[in-house]
Order: sequence, then structure tokens, then C-alpha cells
Amino acid sequence: MRYTIIPVTDYQQNCTLLVCEKSNKAALVDPGGDLDILLREVEEQGVELEAILVTHGHMDHIGGVAALSKQLNLPIIGPHRDDEFWIQSLTEQCRMFGFPKAESFQPSRWLTDGDTVQVGEQVLQVIHCPGHTPGHVVFFNADERLAIVGDVLFKGSIGRTDFPRGDYQTLIDSIQLKLWPLGGDIAFIPGHGPMSTFAEEMRNNPFVAVR
Repeated sequence: MRYTIIPVTDYQQNCTLLVCEKSNKAALVDPGGDLDILLREVEEQGVELEAILVTHGHMDHIGGVAALSKQLNLPIIGPHRDDEFWIQSLTEQCRMFGFPKAESFQPSRWLTDGDTVQVGEQVLQVIHCPGHTPGHVVFFNADERLAIVGDVLFKGSIGRTDFPRGDYQTLIDSIQLKLWPLGGDIAFIPGHGPMSTFAEEMRNNPFVAVR
């Protein structure tokens, strides 16, 4: 499996193009906007887009989901149902924060902890990691030792917990009890900023370092 990180919107949110190299099938994770940029990348790589994956319901991660799904007739997979209130309030989110207007949507499939999602022949494990939002999920590919963590964890930081139904201790528990056991060798793609590894964050992240 290969991946391409494509920052989109004024929030520089990391949309990820995941490609199964065996089948040439692909998925976009968190297409928050700038669909022209995303579709140009898909075309340049010559892959077949088969799904949209969603980590959570904040506007910079889902702003382009409805339009892209309608344009290409793609299923929307995720997040966990506990983020439904965020998705349904998308128009209001955009208005409040001056974000380009976007439509809410109903996922084709809600996800729960322990589910799996396929991109071509590649299998992604679904890990429910609430705290930043109640329905946030992480996508983990065990073979590639890669996790797409949305806004749960960043290089040197963690996601905000001051939004509705966010909770600091719940987020810390999600990271330490659900992500760290996967192994320090896991590389992760955050929702914003550069990649890192779990080992680096266990050592140096002031919020969740293992002492």
C-alpha cells in the first residue's frame, strides 16, 4: 500500500490518498475540501477511487465529503455514529467559522471499534478513539505499520478537547490504552502537520509520553 498526503483548505488538513498497489483501487481519507486538487492527484496517479473514509465530523475533515460522494457515486465509510451530531451540524460549523459552505451527509456505513475496512486488497483495522470528538476513529494497517489518526494525536501534541463532547482524559486514555499497544514502530499520519511515530511520541510528547 502506498499513500500520499495532500493538505487541503485554509486549515491545511491532511487528506490522505491510500492506494492498494495490487489492485490499483484507492480511497481518500478526510477530503475536507479543495476537491479539484484531490481529483487531480487521483488522476495523475491513475488509480480507481472506490471509497471515502472519514475519521471524525469536524468541517475541515468532511467539508468535501458530500460533494465528492455525489460527483463520483462513492460510498462514505465512517466515522463512529457518536459523531453524527457533528456531521448534521456541518452547515452551521461552516457558517460559524467562515469555512466554505458544505452539505451534511449520511454515511453509507457507520464504524465501530474492531471493524475492518478494505481498500482494494488492503485491510484497515478500525479503532474507536474518542476524546477529540466522541465518534473519532483511527484507521490502522498492520502490514504496513501505518495509522491514520486524524486529530487524536500530532507530532508533539494532541487534539483539542474543548469542543462539544470532547474530553481530555478520554483522549489521553484513547492514545495510551488503544494506540500505544500497537507498537512504537507505527508511523502515523495526523490530521495536521508532519508524520511521526508512536515511539517518538511515547518519548517526547509532553501530553502522552510514557514515564
